[in-house]
Amino acid sequence: MAKESMKAREVKRAKLVAKYAAKRKALKEAGDYAALAKIPKSASPVRLHNRCSLTGRPKGYMRLFGISRIQFREMASKGLIPGVKKASW
Repeated sequence: MAKESMKAREVKRAKLVAKYAAKRKALKEAGDYAALAKIPKSASPVRLHNRCSLTGRPKGYMRLFGISRIQFREMASKGLIPGVKKASW
């Protein structure tokens, strides 16, 4: 389980990215890099990191489902994810 502070930090960064998205795009198109440097660093979408929506785990994230590989395996085994079943051959 990730620390609550880390989860909160990611949420805060996501809000900041959304807030400055239009302004960043306009400044980049204009080529005004001096003004772009004055925007907060955390407003850059590159600084976002995907996390599991259940546990907050930063590694082993599966984009299609929005959860970590560990949670995916547990949920798939229990039959909680529609259309996913364990492979056997």
